[in-house]
Amino acid sequence: MPKAVVYTGGCLCGNIRFEALGPALNPHTCSCRMCQQHTGALTAVWVEFPRDSVAWTGPGGAPTAYRSSDYSNRAFCPKCGSSLGAIDDAPTIALLTGCFDSPDRKDLIPATHSYRGARPKWWNVNIKAD
Repeated sequence: MPKAVVYTGGCLCGNIRFEALGPALNPHTCSCRMCQQHTGALTAVWVEFPRDSVAWTGPGGAPTAYRSSDYSNRAFCPKCGSSLGAIDDAPTIALLTGCFDSPDRKDLIPATHSYRGARPKWWNVNIKAD
């Protein structure tokens, strides 16, 4: 049996930390308005894990969640305000790759872009997987 890949990361202040057992699923970018407002960026970069593969390991426990739609909550640190991801009603947690301790891993490179049309026309997103 192959050894599980462990991903770690957390918020800016270290209050919220996570450990996710991979593989990482569906690495993608999104420029929908909700992602823009959640992150403060024009494009969010996400990767998904089954909910039971993510453990909240920091002193703050699980992140605070804001109900952002009829199917998902946006997760953030209540101490420093860092956006961490989305906790969906489906058994999925999508984590923002900027929160990972090693965001440059090849298995986190996004392959698709959602809501490309919602981005400002001057914002160019080029998805080029190695």
